[in-house]
Amino acid sequence: MKSNSLSRRNFLATSALAFPYVATRSWALSPNSTIRHVTFGANGMAFSDVNSISGVKNVEVVACAEIDATRQDRFARKFPKGKRYTDWRELLDKEVKNFDTANVSTPDHMHAPIAMAAMQLGKHVYVQKPLTHDVFESRKLREFAAANKLTTQMGIQVHSSQAYREAVELVHQGAIGKVTEVHTWSSKKWGDTAQRPDRKDKVPAGLDWNAWCGVAPKNNYIGGYYHPGNWRKRLDYGTGTFGDMGCHIYDPMYGAVGLTAPLSVRSEGPAPVEGSHSWNVNAKIHYVYPGTKYTAGETVDVTWYDGDQRPPANMQERIGRALPGQGSLLFGTKGHMIIPHVGKAILLPEDKYKEYKRPEIGGVNHWESFINAARGEGKTSANFDYSGPLTEAILLGGIATRFPKQQLNWDEKKLAFSNSKAATAFVKREYRKGWEVKGL
Repeated sequence: MKSNSLSRRNFLATSALAFPYVATRSWALSPNSTIRHVTFGANGMAFSDVNSISGVKNVEVVACAEIDATRQDRFARKFPKGKRYTDWRELLDKEVKNFDTANVSTPDHMHAPIAMAAMQLGKHVYVQKPLTHDVFESRKLREFAAANKLTTQMGIQVHSSQAYREAVELVHQGAIGKVTEVHTWSSKKWGDTAQRPDRKDKVPAGLDWNAWCGVAPKNNYIGGYYHPGNWRKRLDYGTGTFGDMGCHIYDPMYGAVGLTAPLSVRSEGPAPVEGSHSWNVNAKIHYVYPGTKYTAGETVDVTWYDGDQRPPANMQERIGRALPGQGSLLFGTKGHMIIPHVGKAILLPEDKYKEYKRPEIGGVNHWESFINAARGEGKTSANFDYSGPLTEAILLGGIATRFPKQQLNWDEKKLAFSNSKAATAFVKREYRKGWEVKGL
């Protein structure tokens, strides 16, 4: 069904979004109950998520909402009993009594509206990284989930791996002493310096382009430029390299150092090229965070690099070895640590740590912990109380790239930069008319 066949007015009039929050069956789950699950998105990462969730004991996949009907085949083959929709609002409207949990694995710009709409129906949500496209959205999702005691998880599955959990614990047990500075990076280039093509292509059969754009501006459809994968590079729909990979790579460092909201952020790299409508590449973003019990000073500096940018050469000289293509480097008062992306932490100097007893900590199944927590068994570790602030911090870096060489001072409580109204304007954007969602 096309999105225009279910008007926003009708949707709001027939769903819990139009009324005060009312809990549904999700609140009454027992440890052995069957979890009824839906997925928003049916291919790519969405299929990976729903496939992983379906492997958890006593999970029934009820339905999917995939805006491109030509990308529903994998879901149909794997879950032949699952209902298929092209409009996420129609799924919520018709299946509201038939599911308990959902994964939102769409392009970034639709994470917040879909997740908020589902939570307002009392559903527990697993949302792909980055949690949202904008800082304001992350804050609102976190606040709503906490107020209504909903189970949440962000899709940073490496967070639950043995390697990342061990890296966090090593810092917490004092393996490298107090942290003095951090550098973190990715070699990926989810950006574009070229001008946007000046054309309007025919929308392929099966794709509802208006609904794909959703809350974001409706740009001309350009074949291969946005859908299905290059949206990550575009300002309106994605969050660039940092938003995409930062949530993975920044994560173990962020948890290990116990970071909160930054005090300031400054971009030393290039701004988006005028007319490109895209994020740039080769970012270098410098943060100053309040110190924590794991840091040596009252503040701690953290610098992000992506694309061709890397920590200065003297960093490698200081540790006596080359750096991996993606990861983090933490300097401490007793030693140093490299956290390769999806790799075992390396304690330096290596001779000093040959006999060091590492913590006995294993990995957990990221998707299973979400489902179990929805049943009331345990808690998720990448819930919105953790992943919300993580995402906020990373998205602030994206804003900073629009204002190169300017230190932007962040006021966490006011959700504003105290010294820049221009930068604050990017903390929250207005949703496209007709696509507003209550609470956002």
